[in-house]
Amino acid sequence: MNLQRHPVNPWGAIPVVLALALWELVARLGLLPGGIIFPPFSAVARELYELARTGVLAQNFLPSLKRVLLGFVAGGLAGMIVGTAMGWKRQVNETLGPILSLLYPIPALAWLPLLMIWIGISEFLPVAIVFICSFFPICYTTATGIRNVDRRYVDAARSLGTSEPRILAEVVFPLALPDIFTGLRLEAGMAWRVIIAAEMVAIPTGMGALMMRSESLIRVDTIIACLFVLSIMCFCFERALFLLEQKITAEWR
Repeated sequence: MNLQRHPVNPWGAIPVVLALALWELVARLGLLPGGIIFPPFSAVARELYELARTGVLAQNFLPSLKRVLLGFVAGGLAGMIVGTAMGWKRQVNETLGPILSLLYPIPALAWLPLLMIWIGISEFLPVAIVFICSFFPICYTTATGIRNVDRRYVDAARSLGTSEPRILAEVVFPLALPDIFTGLRLEAGMAWRVIIAAEMVAIPTGMGALMMRSESLIRVDTIIACLFVLSIMCFCFERALFLLEQKITAEWR
């Protein structure tokens, strides 16, 4: 299997280097108005190193990572199952479509007060928030992808006597994968944003909780270091899903 390889553009690092240099210069010269506390990039890098060296980063990062993985995987699988049923069977779509249309516009974090009453402050709370955040968009992109498959392929498979489950598994679902992976990539980053917000409000551990403790101590360098880790994880999740899509669909794309 030969995946299409894109040449690495060394010039792509130049804007990043320039932005970091500007950040360092602005912070060192104190150019921000109003006495805003803004540490230089070098101070943030040192703080990130200290957090990693002392184990504070791992102590708070690993719980967040576990919650994101559990909620995202569960929400993604549930979304794909329900979305496949909605896209494949008109009766299912007519039954569930109106309900999901009412629930989908509600922001995931808006469920937080209700879930705190229903399930309390526990490890299941942030997982449930990520599940809700992931389920609805992935469900909709999966249903859209299933419905958008060219019906000529389905009719051709039926004319050959292929069973309905096999048509769905071997014809329709593979052709809908680009739409499904689009939803997965979009929600991979959103899952991290949601978990950080949930940990800030209701959970005493995790990256969000670390940022709130840092805010009370006015440790801006720690807060920015946590944001830097968050951005890296969003990028890594999105990139991993992109590579997985390329690997799965390379043979027939």
